[in-house]
Amino acid sequence: MDKQHPKTKDPVAEGAHARAIGRPKDACPYPAGSAERSAWFEGYDGTPSDAGPDLAPCTSRTSSGLDQ
Repeated sequence: MDKQHPKTKDPVAEGAHARAIGRPKDACPYPAGSAERSAWFEGYDGTPSDAGPDLAPCTSRTSSGLDQ
């Protein structure tokens, strides 16, 4: 069995593993436009493709006391 590419059914885990062992992002084995490719990139990048940022950028200066 190839230790560089575990045969899993989870593209997210495969993408995370690829990044952990230093494979380039263009090493994704799934075809363009496929759900598996999107999932692989989610694993590689560590973020779900449909999730936005956890926090909005801070635009208020009042909480830091700069406007007082």
